[in-house]
Amino acid sequence: MATPKSAPLAIRQLKRPDLVAQEIKRLITEKNLSPGDRLPRESELQAQFQVSKGTIREALKSLEVQGLITISTGPSGGGMVVEVPLDRTLQFMQNYLFFQEVTIDDIYTVRQMLEPELAAGAVPHLTEADFEALEHSIACCDPTQSSDDLVSQRREDVNFHDILAAANPNPFLRFTCELINEMIRQLIVFANRTPQAEHRRFGEANAQFHRSIVQAARERDAAKVRALMQEHMRDAASSVKRMKGRIQGRLILDADSLRSPRPRRAVQPVEKAAATAPGTASKTTARASARTTAKAPVKTIPKASAKTAAKAPAKSPAKATSARPAAARKRAAS
Repeated sequence: MATPKSAPLAIRQLKRPDLVAQEIKRLITEKNLSPGDRLPRESELQAQFQVSKGTIREALKSLEVQGLITISTGPSGGGMVVEVPLDRTLQFMQNYLFFQEVTIDDIYTVRQMLEPELAAGAVPHLTEADFEALEHSIACCDPTQSSDDLVSQRREDVNFHDILAAANPNPFLRFTCELINEMIRQLIVFANRTPQAEHRRFGEANAQFHRSIVQAARERDAAKVRALMQEHMRDAASSVKRMKGRIQGRLILDADSLRSPRPRRAVQPVEKAAATAPGTASKTTARASARTTAKAPVKTIPKASAKTAAKAPAKSPAKATSARPAAARKRAAS
C-alpha cells in the first residue's frame, strides 16, 4: 500500500523591499557601522541594489520601524544607524505575550528567580548617583512621605528595580528584568474593590524593603542584598494576589511608553566612575577603530511579481523626557 505524499511546505516569498532591507542589514554588518554612522544615499543604494527609489524608501522605512535606523529628509538626509530603542523592543515582546496565557503567578515566579541575582550583581557597580536615585524613588513610593496617587506610587516601586537593573553589567539579565518590570508597569491592574488600606500597606512594605536593600548595598553586602530581595519578591507576590491583581489583556501602544518614562542611569566622568566602582570604567569600542571603509559588493535583488506591501506605520513621536531630578538616568553600557 502506497503511503500518501506529504504536502510540500509553503515557502514565503519575500517582497523586493524586504529583500533590500535584508541586504542593508548585511551592509551594516559588513561595514561594521555603529550608531551615528550614516548609510549610503538613496541614489547609491538604488544603484547598488538595482531597484527603484520607491523600493529603497520602503526598505528604509521597514528598518526604521524595527528601530535600526532613523530617516531624515532634505539634501543631506537619508538613513542613520541607531541603537535599537529599549522601548520598541519591549513593546514587541509585550505584544507577543498578548497572545500567550501569562498569569500573575508566571510573572512573579520568574521575578523571584531573577531579581535577587540582578540586585546582587548590581551592588559592586552602584555609584553615589545611583544611591541618590534609589532613595528618591523610595521617597516617591512611600505612602507615608509621598502625596502622589496610588498608581504613581506603584509605578515608582517598579522604577526602583529599573535603577538596580541599569547598574547590573549583564545585558541579558538586565533586559529580561526590565521586560518584566515594564509588564508590571503597563499590564497589571487591581480589582476596583481593593481597599485603599491594602494599597497603602503594600506601599509601606515595599518602601521598607527598598530601604533595607539600599542600606545593604551601601555596605557592599551582595549576599544580604540577594536575601532581602528574595524576601521582598515573596512578599510582593503574596500581596499582589491578595489584592486580586491580574494581567490586563491588551496590546501595548506607542503612547503607553510616553506616559511612563523609566529612570535612566546618570553618566559619570571616567575618573570618578573608576574611583567609585573599581573595574567598571567604560570600555572603548574596538569596532570604531577597526571600521572598514571598503564598499560592500554589489548585489542585485531579484524582481518579484507581487505588489509592494502597504507602507509601514508612521514613526512614533519622540519619548517624553523624564522629569526626575539628578536621578535622571542613562542606561548603562554593558
